[in-house]
Amino acid sequence: MNAARICAVVYLCVCALPMFAGVTVSSPGTGISMKSPVHFVASGSSPACSKGVAAIGIYTVPYKLAYVVKGSKLDTKLTMKPGHYNVVVQHWDKCGWTSKQAITIHVASTTAIPRSRHVWIITEENHSYEKVIGSSSMPYYNSLASKYGLATQYYADRHSSLPALMRLVAGKDVTTNNSTTSCFNVDNVVRHLLFNGLTWKSYQEDLPYAGFTGRSWANYVRRHNPLIDFTDVCAAGQKLNSVPYAHLATDMANNSTPNYIYITPNLQHDGHDGTRSQADAWLSKQVPKILAQPEFQSGGDGLLFIAWDEGTLHTDDRCSSSVSTGCGGRVATLVIGPNVKRNFKSQTLYHHENLLRTVCDTLGFSSCPGAAATAKPMLDFF
Repeated sequence: MNAARICAVVYLCVCALPMFAGVTVSSPGTGISMKSPVHFVASGSSPACSKGVAAIGIYTVPYKLAYVVKGSKLDTKLTMKPGHYNVVVQHWDKCGWTSKQAITIHVASTTAIPRSRHVWIITEENHSYEKVIGSSSMPYYNSLASKYGLATQYYADRHSSLPALMRLVAGKDVTTNNSTTSCFNVDNVVRHLLFNGLTWKSYQEDLPYAGFTGRSWANYVRRHNPLIDFTDVCAAGQKLNSVPYAHLATDMANNSTPNYIYITPNLQHDGHDGTRSQADAWLSKQVPKILAQPEFQSGGDGLLFIAWDEGTLHTDDRCSSSVSTGCGGRVATLVIGPNVKRNFKSQTLYHHENLLRTVCDTLGFSSCPGAAATAKPMLDFF
């Protein structure tokens, strides 16, 4: 067979194939952990078949068609037992061709925190629950509280910024010195992230440059950036993960945000020196960008906490609804994500170590730092 005839045969074979046919699965994302029922959204196309797509269906295990619908689109929820699944979504066109897309998902137990690879934490400063929830100064925050999850019985462990924030990342005070520039060899969330091969960054508004270790710059203060006070982070290979907040926009644009993100607005925007209105305005501009990320869409695994380090200074020392002194006061913690119950108000007593335990569980750690090792996760939100 000469070269011309070979080319002709190849051309005819290629033309006979259904070019660009395929299945697109919008939800759930592959590698995602979620609870049952699982929301499936998919579509099929077969441009080479003028008659169109006849049906599209879901195989939850090989040769078991769990769901099928006529046409090129499906949008359904399937009840699935806990476990790992290699799911195949397949369509059949009216010309006899098929196309498929495989995804891997984990269906979590109803007694476990759903797994996530996208955990976000934003910390605010020094305002008690009653100064936030129902306040006309914070309409955006209250809109989030009414739409997503709100911990109504969440109490800070103590007053004083750095040791209070240490509870969120180390499960213990670590230090009471708000002016420290030391590096402590204490178990912390970064140590567990690195052990599990996960990535992290601390995005700090007004930080002058990546790896800055000074106590302050403009409206940035080191005591509001607890992650940089550990030996794990002081190492040359890690300290550059403490970066100016402006880097977040670049990382979002490049789809390179890490697995664990810790965000601190500056003193004017976190409620410390500025007003509640300023804090709310900042959140109203920044949080929608976060919630537009792929992990916060239907079927995603994004998990965002907005937490206050402590309640109002000198007036709120509550530890619980029945203990009025000895702790850091009642604060309004938000829990947001596709796997979080909507419009949910938790009545369970929580502290910062419970939030840290929830982070450890959702990231799949085998253990958790400090008091979080024995704390209960915030399971009722899921």
